[in-house]
Amino acid sequence: MGTLFGTDGIRGQANVFPITPEIALKVGKAIGAVYGGSGQRTRRVVIGKDTRRSGYMLEAALTSGLVSTGMSVYLVGPVPTPAVAHLTRSMNAVAGIVLTASHNPYEDNGIKIFDRLGYKLKDSVEAELEALILSDEAMARAVEGRDIGKAQIVQDARGRYIEFAKSTVDNEDLSGLRIVLDCANGAAYLIGPWVFDELGAEVIRNSTDPDGYNINAGCGATHPQNIAELVRMYRADVGIAFDGDADRVVFADAKGAIVDGDRVLAMCAIHSKERGTLARDTLVVTSMSNLGLHESMRERGIAVEVTDVGDRCVIERMREGGYNLGGEKSGHVILHDYATTGDGIITALQVLRLMKQTGRPIASLADCMTEYPHRLESIRVRRKRPIEELETLPDILRRCEAALGDRGRVVARYSGTEMKLRLLVEARDAQAVDSWMAALLEAAGKELVE
Repeated sequence: MGTLFGTDGIRGQANVFPITPEIALKVGKAIGAVYGGSGQRTRRVVIGKDTRRSGYMLEAALTSGLVSTGMSVYLVGPVPTPAVAHLTRSMNAVAGIVLTASHNPYEDNGIKIFDRLGYKLKDSVEAELEALILSDEAMARAVEGRDIGKAQIVQDARGRYIEFAKSTVDNEDLSGLRIVLDCANGAAYLIGPWVFDELGAEVIRNSTDPDGYNINAGCGATHPQNIAELVRMYRADVGIAFDGDADRVVFADAKGAIVDGDRVLAMCAIHSKERGTLARDTLVVTSMSNLGLHESMRERGIAVEVTDVGDRCVIERMREGGYNLGGEKSGHVILHDYATTGDGIITALQVLRLMKQTGRPIASLADCMTEYPHRLESIRVRRKRPIEELETLPDILRRCEAALGDRGRVVARYSGTEMKLRLLVEARDAQAVDSWMAALLEAAGKELVE
């Protein structure tokens, strides 16, 4: 990772470096310099955003930078991140940009960039952009007169994506299903309800009234207890919760039990293998997926490829190996037959179609794996000191690994998007999980927090 780009674009507190209008202006100029050359087929760039108030500030600065280098900007407004990836491809743009900090609170924002095929940028391209942004060269890439670009609003952007999303399930009739839908007061607040309503489902809306500040605030995929309670209250068939930019999704069954990304991946992999549509009979997951998922796949003859954390790592491995299903426990599910990134709406549609076609509730479909007891904890740190250079934590990690052996595991890593340390302990013995987590939290707290 460089000075600006992290594991998922540029992210930070809005109006504080690097998420400032000055940097956004330079990002626009740098993109114009890299993608606006004479060899490009078009000079179009699509810009979308979530519902954060700071999106207006960044959108204006980014647009100014782009048009100053002769690029044509197409503004699609608040739409899910995967919608921008799709629109970038369908509108024959050279790049797509989303202003979002995903599941982070409203105070943060970010800049995600897609290439012309709708994939997140390779490290080499990010490095090229970063070098331009942090130098004066990007500011010198201006054009004059008739060469200056222009920006325009795409009036039917939401409709284009809605029709595409519905087509991925062949406009499956969802009538008879009652769903609770939590859109996190984020990018899916309009599109989400429309998609499911148009397919005939009864939609009970929650957190679909963004005010610029309430995105992810006690709602959405990071607070699935909301849909769990509402599903029981309304006697719904299923609860669906997106995060702020709707690239991830978490479910709740009719009794309020949470169905996370691991179980969604498991049910989709099993169903796809039965139909003969699981490419190379392989599922791609990250190191955070539960060992119970691995056991379930092994029992059914499905290979599992493991990558580092981040949906970008997953999709890169999928492209390299020719796989079509992968994702993360957090709810990023990549259905590569339809999408180039995690897509909460398309994932939800696939799950609902599976429920309709099999006649089985989501609880039954999700009962395809047995989770190992586990705990995932996050602690905010002052700075991200290399874990191996700490005094106590590395020794506890080694002792934990030795004690758990092949009956469990421990993971310690820094978040790529926040100033946090993530700790995961997983084992067949729940008491061992709690005991080792307590020791890890104590050590990490003393060395990284106090």
